[in-house]
Amino acid sequence: MNAPLQGHTASNLHAAVATGALLHVDNVSLEYRTPQRVVRATHEVSFEIDPADRFVLLGPSGCGKSTLLKAVAGFIAPTQGEIRLQGKAVHGPGPDRIVVFQEFDQLPPWKTVKENVMFPLLASRTLKRAEAEQRALHYLDKVGLTGFADAYPHTLSGGMKARVAIARALAMQPKILLMDEPFAALDALTRRKMQEELLRLWEEVRFTLLFVTHSIEEALVVGNRILLLSPHPGRVRAEIHSHQYDLQSLGGAGFQASAQRIHRLLFDEEQGAEPAQALDFSDIRIAY
Repeated sequence: MNAPLQGHTASNLHAAVATGALLHVDNVSLEYRTPQRVVRATHEVSFEIDPADRFVLLGPSGCGKSTLLKAVAGFIAPTQGEIRLQGKAVHGPGPDRIVVFQEFDQLPPWKTVKENVMFPLLASRTLKRAEAEQRALHYLDKVGLTGFADAYPHTLSGGMKARVAIARALAMQPKILLMDEPFAALDALTRRKMQEELLRLWEEVRFTLLFVTHSIEEALVVGNRILLLSPHPGRVRAEIHSHQYDLQSLGGAGFQASAQRIHRLLFDEEQGAEPAQALDFSDIRIAY
């Protein structure tokens, strides 16, 4: 179960609950089969995402965070538990959940940037060609690529390909945008620029985001709520409210202290980590 940390309040963590959470993940366990055995990726994970949340799944490699995101996308069925979007059980992929993966070579190289953004709109018959073109240009403008609408993917940098992938996802206007370590392959400067642009886009569009990362610093910058998952198999270790941080917080003493405390929550719980009462987050729930 989740319990509020002593000395703090968890009430504002779900301020939008009165209007109903958008996504419910209830007691979800996920497994996959190898030639030798069945491996449990996550164990009885539960969380809720409210409209316009920037919700981050954070944990070490192999904790099942990407597997959880794929389950929300409908690519993997839970072994136990249930995933519901606006009260309806998720049983497969759908245009209401669009995924941006780490690899941006998913852009068909024979299509221009504009055609790549238009493609899912046309393939799903969401819009007719003229409307799809108008919407594609709208979102290309939002990611700063209007001047590259007729360019081909091989002429773009990694950061520009990432922006095309984000524009393509947002053009579908999904109920929730799913991003699986989308900036991990980028160099440090480009990665920071993409984090900045993602936050700027969120301020404009206020989309709901489920974001996977294994970087504590990226989680604090991108997320307003962070779910900490234990090493394999992934279990909920804590949930943190992190809206007070942004890119300007990087390097600050408070930011670095919070990053260190998250590291201790993730890895040192059994080695005598500091007491929960000393964590000093604005909002945290510890999982027992």
